Amino acid sequence: MTLAAALCGLFIASFLAATLLPGGSEAAFLAVLAAWPESLPMALLLATLGNTLGGMSSYALARLLPERTLAKLDQKHLHMAQRWGAPILFFAWLPLIGDLLCVAAGWLRLPLLPCVLWMALGKGLRYAFIAAGWRWLAG
Repeated sequence: MTLAAALCGLFIASFLAATLLPGGSEAAFLAVLAAWPESLPMALLLATLGNTLGGMSSYALARLLPERTLAKLDQKHLHMAQRWGAPILFFAWLPLIGDLLCVAAGWLRLPLLPCVLWMALGKGLRYAFIAAGWRWLAG
């Protein structure tokens, strides 16, 4: 496998992991780093971009739905998104909760640009911490 193919796979895995589909992108991220340690900046960028776009796809789909369609969405997550606004999407990287926060943000019609920025910041920092941990363990 080439580096280009691995990075493409990482982007796809990161995108899909941020949707409502089950899966994680951390293993793909670490596999790329293990095989091509010099690719860290590009891997970090593509994983963050893919994961952010995946989260924004949930946001966009929820934004298209009428309010009554999501009336059964967990009220706790809706309340958190309403109370904290776009900054709550910093936590969009959390398993399951993050997906619901993205959906709640879209359904509540929170502003697009702040949502993208907060989501990208949280997701990017998560991958940066994973990379730092990998470098520390690889020593």
